[in-house]
Amino acid sequence: QVQLVESGGGLVQPGGSLRLSCAASGSKFSIYAMGWYRQAPGKERELVAVISSGLITNTADSVKGRFTISRDNAKNTVYLQMNSLKPEDTAVYYCKATFPTGAPEYWGQGAQVIVSS
Repeated sequence: QVQLVESGGGLVQPGGSLRLSCAASGSKFSIYAMGWYRQAPGKERELVAVISSGLITNTADSVKGRFTISRDNAKNTVYLQMNSLKPEDTAVYYCKATFPTGAPEYWGQGAQVIVSS
C-alpha cells in the first residue's frame, strides 16, 4: 500500500514558477514509476510527466521545455518543477504511483494550481 500526498500548489501569475511535491509513504518507493497528471475543469485527466524507476522521463508536448519531473528516492518524493506557467496550465495536479507490473496504481488527492493575473 502506498499513500501519496501532494503539496506546493497555489496561485501564480503567468510566467511564474511553482514546484509541486508528492511525498509517498510505504516501502519500495524506488521501484514505482511515478507520474504527474492534471485535470482542468470540464476536461479529462491528462498525463503531464512520468519518471521510471530507472530515471527515464517522458513529458507531454504541451509542457515540454517548461516542466521537469524528478525524484528523490531517499526522501520518497517526486517533484514537478513548473516554469513559464500559462493560464492553460490551471488544473488540479495529481501524483500517481504505478507498480512495475502495471498494477496496482495509487493516486494522491490532488493539488490545485491556478495561473492568473
